Order: sequence, then C-alpha cells, then structure tokens
Amino acid sequence: MNCIFCKIAAGEIPAQTVYQDDDLLAFRDIHPRAPLHLLIIPKRHIESMASLLPEDGPLMGRMMVLAQHLAAQNGSPDGFRTVVNTGRVGRQEVYHLHMHVLGGPEPLDSSAAF
Repeated sequence: MNCIFCKIAAGEIPAQTVYQDDDLLAFRDIHPRAPLHLLIIPKRHIESMASLLPEDGPLMGRMMVLAQHLAAQNGSPDGFRTVVNTGRVGRQEVYHLHMHVLGGPEPLDSSAAF
C-alpha cells in the first residue's frame, strides 16, 4: 500500500507523535494552519468517513474524545476546531481517514479554515 499515513502509522516515515495507542496515532501536521495543528488517524487504513462501517463507531468516538484531550494538553484549552475532509468534494487530499485538530491561545482566523 502506498498510503503516507499508513507508513507513518507503521513507523516507516517519521512524525512528531503526540499520542499513540493500539488503534490511534496523533501527530503534528507538517504544514500547520494554526498554532496547534494535529492530525488524528486510525492506524488501520480506512479511506474516508464515507467508508466507515457501523462497527467503526467506537473508533470515531475515541477520536473525538482524544481531540478534546490533545487540544487541552497542547496549548488550546479554551476550544479548538475539528475538520474531517471527506472525498473529492470535501477536498480530502490524503485518502486515509484523518481528523485535523486546530487551535491555539487565541481565536482562529479564516486562514485555519479548510
């Protein structure tokens, strides 16, 4: 498989990891759009939100809860934005499900929008 996020999850490509467990990996985006810009991915390849199955519900819930904790721990305790681009129309660039977590000490401006 030639998926960059699968390679990051497998440790084949380095990333600035901020969290990982058996199922999820979170790391800093290499092209940040906000003072805090993390990506949360499932380690298992899931192409997009459009590919989710009912049994993926608990994993998605864990991603949402993790976003909250990571934002607070990494400099955005007063709020954050989550973005999940899905498919061509949703401007998804990497076809491995990923959640952007954006924040910082001040309110986000429009440059942090997708």
